[in-house]
Amino acid sequence: MSDVSKAKAKKRIGVHVGVAGGSWTAVERAVAAGANTFQIFSSSPRSWKSAPVKPEDALKMQQLRAKHDVGPVAIHASYLINLCSQTESVRENSTMAFRGEVERALALGAEFLVLHPGSWKGLTRTEGLKLAAEGIEKAIEGLAWQGKDFRILIENTAGAEFSLGGKLEQVAELVEVLKPCAPVGVCLDTCHVHVAGYDIVSEDGYIETMLVVKDTVGFDAVKVWHCNDAKAAMGSKLDRHEHIGEGTIGAAPFRRLLHDARFDHSVFIAETPVDQPGDEARNVGVLRTLAAG
Repeated sequence: MSDVSKAKAKKRIGVHVGVAGGSWTAVERAVAAGANTFQIFSSSPRSWKSAPVKPEDALKMQQLRAKHDVGPVAIHASYLINLCSQTESVRENSTMAFRGEVERALALGAEFLVLHPGSWKGLTRTEGLKLAAEGIEKAIEGLAWQGKDFRILIENTAGAEFSLGGKLEQVAELVEVLKPCAPVGVCLDTCHVHVAGYDIVSEDGYIETMLVVKDTVGFDAVKVWHCNDAKAAMGSKLDRHEHIGEGTIGAAPFRRLLHDARFDHSVFIAETPVDQPGDEARNVGVLRTLAAG
């Protein structure tokens, strides 16, 4: 096998999968979909209460990952978490919930924990940024993450009003504030980038957008790309995911991204719809085909 072929074979392409029957079952679902990396929710994404990870589940996940060479693993934090809310009780619940997310991620041996910082409605963006940073710092206080291969990834958002992270500059600001106190990086979502108004569809637009990435978060910080096509138009600020190649982004930009050497260190995980059985494998297959050709 040539060096180029080996590099392509090692590219980490995966999908968000369920955990029914135990968190370890996600490895089997990912393998069945043709993936060598995956993302999960460590608990219900729409509930404040969560049970701790069972040690036997964590061990089984570790064993299966080693057996099938699957990883890194990303966990997506609960959608309820809003660390920059104007309401103190929401911030307190969010901080506790996020601490639980970090605890479960560490227990499962996940490398990444993806977070949407939240909405600063009723405040200024600067106040929201400060509260989000304070919440994350408080949530991880005293947890034994030092020395582990683990990062909190701030994800860009679709650009809805008051949503922290719609602009890449905002993601970069939060990452910079967190660097002294937390292991932090970035997750970029293709759908969010597109509907937030960044052009990744045209060749010239892709070049310009990547210059923005370079000048804000930096290429090295981007550990995960969420690969999602979009149902809505560029700049619409509507977060509606579509199957790869079937939306307003189209297949070509994904091919361009997967072949971009500046992201050779990144993993690519689809969060595409599951409209019928086999859709996870279908989207992973499309990404693999685009990466190979």
